[in-house]
Amino acid sequence: MNRRVGDLVSQVLEHLRPKAKSLIITVYGDAILHHGGSAWLGSVINLVEPLGLNERIVRTSVFRLSKEEWLASSQIGRRSYYRLTEQGRRRFEAAHARIYHHISQPWDGRLTLAMTGIPGLDVEQREALRRDLGWLGFGQLAAGTMLHPSPDMVALRQVLGDAEVGDRAVVLSAQAESWIAPDALRDTIHTCWDLERLAGDYQAFLDVFRPLWQALSGADDLDPQLCFVVRTLLMHGYRRALLRDPMLPDELLPANWPGTSARLLCRNLYRLVQAAAENHVMAMLETAEGPVPEAYPSYYTRFGGLQAAD
Repeated sequence: MNRRVGDLVSQVLEHLRPKAKSLIITVYGDAILHHGGSAWLGSVINLVEPLGLNERIVRTSVFRLSKEEWLASSQIGRRSYYRLTEQGRRRFEAAHARIYHHISQPWDGRLTLAMTGIPGLDVEQREALRRDLGWLGFGQLAAGTMLHPSPDMVALRQVLGDAEVGDRAVVLSAQAESWIAPDALRDTIHTCWDLERLAGDYQAFLDVFRPLWQALSGADDLDPQLCFVVRTLLMHGYRRALLRDPMLPDELLPANWPGTSARLLCRNLYRLVQAAAENHVMAMLETAEGPVPEAYPSYYTRFGGLQAAD
């Protein structure tokens, strides 16, 4: 069984070809954040080694993440400890709401428009704002205008605050006139995102991870390290597709949307390997105070908003 699963994991790695920096972000978001968000670099190096990352690559990636204000370091003796910055934590928490706890709500027919052509912002700042709005699922309607039918308004205000444009931002709420054809409105909304490409990404996710689910679902004794690797790659692959997904209401999605099946598969496989993977994380990670603390209670409610597996 382990040999078969090992072969499947190798196939997943070959398909994903994850970049080291992005993979470390996944590990911090999925495995370290809910234990306080800080860990000794040496233990992080040991934790990610089974993912094919050597010490040199990890040190270089962590250094770059610090430059990008995702991580901050502290030195105690000869050991370096890296924790999430406040900005990095907020980025993760905004993503976590979409990844682990999203529940589709009926659409009220309204649209939210956010303007990125804010006076006083240079090109780089506008692009950063556009990128951060994209993380919230906003799509580009026109130059300087982004759209979403049902955004997280708390997260939106946080993004605008982080960009220091809260007092200059323009966000509008609109609703189509009653005489507008529903198909015309839907087609216009769809132009804001490449849904065909996104559907392909979700289908590829299903094709790659479904065999892993089938191989592991009947296993009696799951290897903790292997489960950690599976869980990390699972979340890396799912996050790659999901963070490009505007999470449109069901009323606006194409028929037979593969994102629904992808979420169910991700939920089921995550729950299957979660406990063993968490045992591995607890055994490997160290903080300045010693072993990592117990996970936050919110960790155990991940994917709790979905229906039970068939």
